[in-house]
Amino acid sequence: MNKTARFLSIAAVTAFTAFGAHADEADGSQFALKFETNRTRAEVQAEAATVAQTRSQEPAGSRVVTYSSTADRAAVRAQAAEALRLGKIPHGEFSAM
Repeated sequence: MNKTARFLSIAAVTAFTAFGAHADEADGSQFALKFETNRTRAEVQAEAATVAQTRSQEPAGSRVVTYSSTADRAAVRAQAAEALRLGKIPHGEFSAM
C-alpha cells in the first residue's frame, strides 16, 4: 500500500512537471497576428489624419440643448392643477391609473 501511494505521488509530480515544461510565454505571443502589407507608413498616417478630421472627438449626447419657452409659469402651474383635479394625470406614490 505504501509503495503504491508513493508510486502514484511520484507519477503525479512527474506529470505536473512535464505539463509545466510545455508552457509558453505568459503574454500569449505565440498567438500574435502577423500581417503582410504593401502600404508605407506615410500612407497609413496620411489616411489616419484625414479620418480624424472627419470624425468628432466629442462624446455623443454631451451637448446641452437649450429651449426657449414662451409659456407663463403661472399658466402652466394652473393647467397642471386642473389636469390633476380632473384625473388626467396620476398623483401620489401609487400613480397607476
